[in-house]
Amino acid sequence: MEDESSEKRNSARLAIIELANMISVPMSLQAIVRLNVADAIWQGGVNSPLSASEILSAVDPTGRGDPENLQRILRMLTSYGVFSEHIDHFDNSSVRKYSLTDVGKTLVSDADGLSYAPYVLQHHQDALMRAWPMVHEAVMDSTTEPFVKANGEPAYLYYGKQAEMNGLMQKAMAGVSVPFMKAFLDGYDGFEGVERLVDVGGSAGDCLRMIVQKYPKIQGINFDLPEVVARAPKIPGVTHTGGNMFEAIPDADAIFMKWILCTWKDEECKQIMENCYKVLPPGGKLIACEPVLPTHSDDSHRTRALLENDIFIMTIYGAKGKNRTDLEFKQIGLSAGFSQFRALYIDYFFTVLEFQK
Repeated sequence: MEDESSEKRNSARLAIIELANMISVPMSLQAIVRLNVADAIWQGGVNSPLSASEILSAVDPTGRGDPENLQRILRMLTSYGVFSEHIDHFDNSSVRKYSLTDVGKTLVSDADGLSYAPYVLQHHQDALMRAWPMVHEAVMDSTTEPFVKANGEPAYLYYGKQAEMNGLMQKAMAGVSVPFMKAFLDGYDGFEGVERLVDVGGSAGDCLRMIVQKYPKIQGINFDLPEVVARAPKIPGVTHTGGNMFEAIPDADAIFMKWILCTWKDEECKQIMENCYKVLPPGGKLIACEPVLPTHSDDSHRTRALLENDIFIMTIYGAKGKNRTDLEFKQIGLSAGFSQFRALYIDYFFTVLEFQK
């Protein structure tokens, strides 16, 4: 072991302390969302630097809040790029003020009330938090994910019985999906000529709505579990259809899915893709948007986000569900019968995977 006073050992000890205390980051982020800090600072696009006291006066009608504790949270999240810090100096004192960075702006509600804020809250609900101390169990027994061991049943069944949780999840998915879909539809032209499109696992139909708005000649089929589509709103050009993707998928000349395959085992993914292959005509295609892992690990934000999401899947949705590399997706697609494959990196998190029959 090296001298404990060396720079290398000092840096190593500091790094492990940071990692051990990392829970402070998501929990503080959740606090910021619950306090509606981003909207308070944004004020319709002004984004003027505000002190903790000024922010608190906007979000706390009781006047009992503690500005010093809010400032402690703001300072910590500033170090992770959520806020920008501005220090106004006076003769014998100074005041810290905070504005939103581009990262912080993702928490601001848009005209439809959507943002990444519900995604933050959805990830840290009590039922999910109960699973995290059991991550090691996914190593020792991969037949069942930690969520089931902590809560007694799979996450999707649990959500289905909890209206508030299910509503938050749908809002979280919408908040994440809409910005991606805008970029996706700007950068992808694979829907040209498609007449009948099925969205597998389409939930409330938000993605299909955006596709049909751009391509009004498409007949859209929003396909999900019966209890899910029963709550879906009416959408012009879209028919909601209940069913089970492991049993059969409606006929279409193209099939779309987003953030579906990563929650299932390899053999389950193959079965889903085989069911897609069966109903597609020659030349038809499956368009899957999934988090795709890089071949090599590094410390970039993209790689970390993808690998962190991979552990989230393992813990909450399936101990053998996983994010995959594009080569792994290609191999499953070919084994399911598809003859052609291409990967399009339009978005930093989701990759567009196109499988053609």
